[in-house]
Amino acid sequence: MIKFKAYIRKKWKVAVPVFLIGISLLLNLTGWMSSAFCNGYVKYIFPVWVATYGRLTGIFPFSAGEIMLYLAMFLLALFILWAFVRLLFCRLLPKRESRLFKGAGTVLFWIFGIVCVIMTLNCFLLYHVSPIGERYAIGANSKEQYGSMEIAALRDYVVEQANELAMVMKRDETGNLLYEGDMKQEAKDQMRRLSSSYADLSGYYPDPKPLKTSEFFSQQYIMGYYFPFSMEANYNDIMCEINMPSTLCHELSHLKGFIREDEANFIGYLACVDSKDDFFRYSAYLSVINYLDRDFLKAIGNSGKEYLVHPAISEQVAKDNRFLSKETWEMVEENAIIDTEIVKSASDTFTETTLVLNGVEDGKISYSRVVELLLKYYDGILY
Repeated sequence: MIKFKAYIRKKWKVAVPVFLIGISLLLNLTGWMSSAFCNGYVKYIFPVWVATYGRLTGIFPFSAGEIMLYLAMFLLALFILWAFVRLLFCRLLPKRESRLFKGAGTVLFWIFGIVCVIMTLNCFLLYHVSPIGERYAIGANSKEQYGSMEIAALRDYVVEQANELAMVMKRDETGNLLYEGDMKQEAKDQMRRLSSSYADLSGYYPDPKPLKTSEFFSQQYIMGYYFPFSMEANYNDIMCEINMPSTLCHELSHLKGFIREDEANFIGYLACVDSKDDFFRYSAYLSVINYLDRDFLKAIGNSGKEYLVHPAISEQVAKDNRFLSKETWEMVEENAIIDTEIVKSASDTFTETTLVLNGVEDGKISYSRVVELLLKYYDGILY
């Protein structure tokens, strides 16, 4: 009887993580094959995780996901070191330590199984949801393709709005932008208002949280981060403040199942541009102005003569439209443990690989597809 119980316990330790991995594979396969399945998941099931687990992690004033990330990296490095030592001196290790090593292996196997499930439910399945344009008929009567005329009209509109707002924004004595108010609450309120047009945005929103290691994320040029393991929206709190409104709304959109970056950029823009708060509106225009300007230049064949005919981005807008201030960049570089170029290169490779593996074939270039969504959205309004 004792041997039988020991046998069951041994099999159970392996069977559960194997089951979790199997379920994850099955769900991912189903997700790749059926967007309808993923649509139903995002509409009926995913919100439950946000309203329960997301509400739980939202209690903490710090980013639980960030702590999980660095703890996982530390434990993995510790295990690899332990494994190396054991392989090198395996004959010198007592049986007790050998059993301990096997136990650690079992724990890692369990963690891997749990990670597979969490990443599948909170991230991977979301990539296979029908595009936002199909789900909400954005630009249902729009053209299949847009030319330089439409791109110019949209680009000029955003540039003119940004130029006007730049002149009325509150600033300190050195010219830096100032914000007075509860930015997090305004971001959540704007997301809820937008839910009247995009129903999936309704429901509970936790407070976005600042990243404790914003300096390291700045080296990766990251403004915000969604942690699937903790269902949290996080933001870089040392970047220029004007980037924050659109970033907060962008990251909150991930909590509503909009995992693709171009769609999150689009939602972040709409949420902010509809605000009565000039700071939010200015943030919206700055969040897309580079994408529009770049695509406009391509559309006119990089013709400098044609470019100069259109409204110019004002010097003040160009000055405001930056990731970090010069002083902050100097602080980041001074405190950096690893060279920024190495960190950014590794981050870009990881992001590119993750996107491609999840079906986003053009990788990080997909971020700029927000221009296509905006062209459809403004069809019938600007042209």
